[in-house]
Amino acid sequence: MKTLSLALLSLLFSTAPAATSIYDFKMKTIDGAEKSLADYKGKVLLIVNVASECGYTRQYSDLQKLYDTYHAKGFEVLGFPCNDFGGQEPGSDKDIKQFCISQFGVKFDMFSKISMSHPLYQYLTQNAKPPGKVDWNFEKFLIDRNGNIVGRFKSNVKPMSETLTRAVEDALAMK
Repeated sequence: MKTLSLALLSLLFSTAPAATSIYDFKMKTIDGAEKSLADYKGKVLLIVNVASECGYTRQYSDLQKLYDTYHAKGFEVLGFPCNDFGGQEPGSDKDIKQFCISQFGVKFDMFSKISMSHPLYQYLTQNAKPPGKVDWNFEKFLIDRNGNIVGRFKSNVKPMSETLTRAVEDALAMK
């Protein structure tokens, strides 16, 4: 019994290995399926924490436009709903999906609602330049085809701004 207890304690207090790449993460899609971010290897990614009741919610429209503009060249937008900032994403995954499709025609990949304390966002905020916590909804992380974080854009940077589109084009041009 004592050996079993020690084994159980060891299991309970062990920590998962730290992620060394964006591709180490498996996430739940907005439809509830598990999806490995390794499925996106070779693509340029824009990871965005989104919310349906935020002053920046209209950015969904430009995120879709950005996706439509560059998708054929190997670009993906990954939306991660988050209720951490002002309770501005209160709905269920089903509600969020319906809202995004009906209001903005979203076709890019959406994931299940998460918190900024999720290991994915811990990885992003620790490895981005500059490092640091996410301040608000619609902060964007640009990932190159090799899984490197090559850009970080605050909420007020519009998806179709010259700054962001130039960064996407540069990342798409890199091999």
